[in-house]
Amino acid sequence: MKILIINGPNLNMLGNREPSIYGSATMQETLDSLKKRFPDTEIAFFQSNHEGELIDRMQAAIGDGTNGIVLNAGAYTHTSVALLDCIRSLPETLPVVEVHISNVHSREDFRHRSLITAACKGVIAGFGMDSYRLAIEALLA
Repeated sequence: MKILIINGPNLNMLGNREPSIYGSATMQETLDSLKKRFPDTEIAFFQSNHEGELIDRMQAAIGDGTNGIVLNAGAYTHTSVALLDCIRSLPETLPVVEVHISNVHSREDFRHRSLITAACKGVIAGFGMDSYRLAIEALLA
């Protein structure tokens, strides 16, 4: 099984960015932990601050053996019809689980609405960096 984790804008700053909201763990620490927890699963990772690069990477996953995508689209969650259309264009054999580190529903009103949820298999939010583990478990199940 191959899982691709994709992070959107500003998530390259995890560990330093607003630790009261996002915690102090870096993405690399989280990836190391996930690879140990799921040794029989290939876990690939991609991050970009650019919407088009996120779309390009999801489309490239169609032919590279990826079985599922864990997507933390960051702020694009609330603004990107382009990401929604991309997720809808993926084959059913390539499900996407939307992930949020924070509980977006306990934050600013504009974060309560996700434009990509309608195209995703499910949503996991509010469990800190453990949200990534929960998403992988959902895809493996």
